[in-house]
Amino acid sequence: MLRQFTATAYLFQDNKVLLHHHRKLGKWLPPGGHLEANETPPEAARREVLEETGLEIDFLTEEHLWVQAPNACSIERPFLCLLEEIPAFGETPAHQHIDSIFLAKPKKLLDLSKSAKEFSWFSLEEALSLDLFEDTLKLLKLILNKTRLESYTLYSSPTFK
Repeated sequence: MLRQFTATAYLFQDNKVLLHHHRKLGKWLPPGGHLEANETPPEAARREVLEETGLEIDFLTEEHLWVQAPNACSIERPFLCLLEEIPAFGETPAHQHIDSIFLAKPKKLLDLSKSAKEFSWFSLEEALSLDLFEDTLKLLKLILNKTRLESYTLYSSPTFK
């Protein structure tokens, strides 16, 4: 089975999540996509969000240890990693995504009607009425809990070279 690495970012603002309707899948999803060559999962998540929405993001993290040494440095840790079953579509065979799931907030809000028409902000109650994958629904129920979201630290990573 072919496996591909992907990164996804759930963006939160005012206890709402940013989702878009994925035309090919017919489901509502957060922004994300495949890692490019030599790209880390957090770099891919930031790039995908910027490309799809025009938003720059800061990750919400629960880091307990951060290493900055000459031979190694920490990168943002995903909130969750999923192995996702992707069905065959057209000439693309069924495959799997190894998805690094990040939680984030936009650095500033933009008028999404001008930059990304397919994206909208949803409260948990609104999201429950959408056509979602089961994993997306479970994650939103877990995260869109005010006390849970407030427990995360807003973190902008340093640039590593």
